[in-house]
Amino acid sequence: MNDTESSRLALLRFLERVQERDLSRTRRWIADEERREAERRVGEARRLPAPEWLIERGLDRNNIVAVHTGECWDPGKRAKPATRAQAIEALRQQVPACSKCLPDPARSLQS
Repeated sequence: MNDTESSRLALLRFLERVQERDLSRTRRWIADEERREAERRVGEARRLPAPEWLIERGLDRNNIVAVHTGECWDPGKRAKPATRAQAIEALRQQVPACSKCLPDPARSLQS
């Protein structure tokens, strides 16, 4: 065998090793991504459903500040889940509906 044929074979063997390493790394990336996706699905399955209504309390926790829909983008830190009946009762007691909620809680409860 001459030198060019052996050096060509050595280069091909080197290329094979590099590609095997690349394939191994790609398979690790795929396994990691599959694990993350499985964890995400489990997390979504365990997540509690969003409440339909929220009642925001004041600093002293005794007075109610506002009634929010569960989809409100700015319910405040002191908002807690509430039932439909609790939201209606709060609105009857003149607690204001959140002006940021869409749709307006007062209109939603009428239907």
